[in-house]
Amino acid sequence: MKVTEQSISNRFRPSWWSANRHLQTLWGSLIRRLPALPTMQRLRLDLEDGDFIDVDYYQQNDRPTILLLHGLEGSVDSPYIRGMIDSAKAHNWQILVMHFRGCSGESNRLLRSYHSGASDDLDEVINLLSKKGITIDYLVGYSLGGNVLLKWLGEQANKAPVKAAAAVCVPLMLDVCAVEINKGFAKLYQFALLRTLRNKVRQKITQFGEASMQAHSTKFPTANEVSSLTDFRRFDNRFTAPAHGYKNVDDYYKKASSYQFVPNIEVPTLIIQSKDDPFMNESVLPAIDELPPSVTLETNDCGGHVGFVHGKWPWRAEYYLEQRIPEFLKKW
Repeated sequence: MKVTEQSISNRFRPSWWSANRHLQTLWGSLIRRLPALPTMQRLRLDLEDGDFIDVDYYQQNDRPTILLLHGLEGSVDSPYIRGMIDSAKAHNWQILVMHFRGCSGESNRLLRSYHSGASDDLDEVINLLSKKGITIDYLVGYSLGGNVLLKWLGEQANKAPVKAAAAVCVPLMLDVCAVEINKGFAKLYQFALLRTLRNKVRQKITQFGEASMQAHSTKFPTANEVSSLTDFRRFDNRFTAPAHGYKNVDDYYKKASSYQFVPNIEVPTLIIQSKDDPFMNESVLPAIDELPPSVTLETNDCGGHVGFVHGKWPWRAEYYLEQRIPEFLKKW
């Protein structure tokens, strides 16, 4: 195995009408007409800790199998997931979408939820699927899902049982990203994401009881305090960190950030980032001498957060990720 290009710049070129990072970021959810989903089965995988993870599954026997990992508060219905399903179906691939805990339309059973460092869940899902006779050839992760993916690949090193992977708009340094998304217009993205996350915390309080959660950790917010978690540092310090065994928000950001795991990756992996991503800045990007031979880092001046929309005219929009990712994966 050898990746010939470790660093690629500006392979994606926006069109005259799409060279704006917020338009790139919002296009999929506000403007794009989403492709129809194929008929998919839902597999419920019971985990060792008593919880479950739902995987949506488009069966194509004897074809390469791709597993997609959505971003924060995403699902099979996220525009970028729907688009990649459509692209993978056109390649006659077998398709699976892993829903992180609590993201499949049903609350998970445990106090813990999901987070940027939940590579243990990905590992267990891959193992459970293997026991069902489903072998994963390709892995693709977006944003939070990309961070989980790169962390898992680095942890597995040469033991990762997949042929190739791709990660898009990855928050490689979580502390940096928490600062950037709390600035200017990006605060609107933070507001939208935290609104649903706070609702999930309220559900946990209803499910387990405030006293029980406070007994587990005094850091957990009370029902009256949930509304005060208005930025990611506060939310992660009061819920994500204590719910998942981290000392505090800084311990979580340090241990869960995928940047430190990239040098250990041995599976051919494409990382696609945009320098104008409103969720982060260029300081999260690894230097060329930090990349192992297996990793190709593609940086683009434009693309927003999981955007990469182009095409001659807006009504004939094209979606770069859905072309570029299969092109890379098919090499392996």
